[in-house]
Amino acid sequence: MAFGIKRQELQLWKEAVARGEIAFLTHYWTDPRFPAVRTVTKVGCSDLDRLSAWCRRHGLNPAYIHHRPPYPHFDLLGPKQLDILRKEEQWEQIRRFFRV
Repeated sequence: MAFGIKRQELQLWKEAVARGEIAFLTHYWTDPRFPAVRTVTKVGCSDLDRLSAWCRRHGLNPAYIHHRPPYPHFDLLGPKQLDILRKEEQWEQIRRFFRV
């Protein structure tokens, strides 16, 4: 279950993904499979080659890309999530969702 984002934020993410940009969308999230995780960042891009290259650049396995047209994405969670958000300079998302 996702919460903590506005409809407009989701719409802007979808538009960026559809244009083939690497787009980030962080939100609060609960899933019984990951009881210690409170947020997830969806890194989306409709250009699968570009998204796969982005994954490899960050040491992530592109096999875990969610191929959900028209918004393919990779879910970042856990310690790697904050590390990558910092590397990608996603300061607003860090301020909103993390106590750092």
